[in-house]
Amino acid sequence: MTAALPLFPLSTVLFPGLVLPLHVFEDRYRELIRDIIALPADSDREFGVVAIRSGWEVEHTGPGGEPAVGLTSGASISLYDVGCSALLRQVTEHPDGQFDVVTVGRRRFRIVEVDATTAPYLIAQVEWLDEEPGEPGMADALAPGVLAVFQRYLRMLRGESTPTGEQLPEDPNVLSHLIAATASLTTDDRQQLLALPDTVSRLRAERTLLNREVALLDQLQAVPASLPELATPSAPN
Repeated sequence: MTAALPLFPLSTVLFPGLVLPLHVFEDRYRELIRDIIALPADSDREFGVVAIRSGWEVEHTGPGGEPAVGLTSGASISLYDVGCSALLRQVTEHPDGQFDVVTVGRRRFRIVEVDATTAPYLIAQVEWLDEEPGEPGMADALAPGVLAVFQRYLRMLRGESTPTGEQLPEDPNVLSHLIAATASLTTDDRQQLLALPDTVSRLRAERTLLNREVALLDQLQAVPASLPELATPSAPN
């Protein structure tokens, strides 16, 4: 069974449980926000965030640097087929009709069909994707090792030599989404992680990706010249 879900195409990937602030400036998406606000208070005030595979998105940011939602008029875009619904948590409307909203990722979906004619914005028929754990007991077995690599990766990014005592989730599924959302990965990498069928698959893929990133950081730190120096073109002989 499918459900109708209004879509926000973005150049980012949203994961369940992660907060996503947005600055909404374009007319069609302002209307989408108004339509969602008009829903009964006890209804699911959510829309679908789906990453843009190719196409042009208007380059804007909100006052706080948050992503701004809008596409060039008549733009042709290609979307990934798996996204995540965003639950509306907070809305601020400005005098000029623009919105600042705070959302949180809720549940993954797969796009079955897209309707581009009924409303000014896209509406998709989607099927919801369950959060499956995968092979019994394996997520709990994998999580500590993946967490250790992730913590090492964070320390290397921050230039820290010792752990900071940062609190990270113990639940393997929550951890898998947090890593996918916060590690410095490409949109394709993030999208592939979002689309994986279960927590075990996601943790295994993240272990591979994190080990790759840690190895790269190790190589960069082993270079005797400073990174700013490496970024400066050398003078010709």
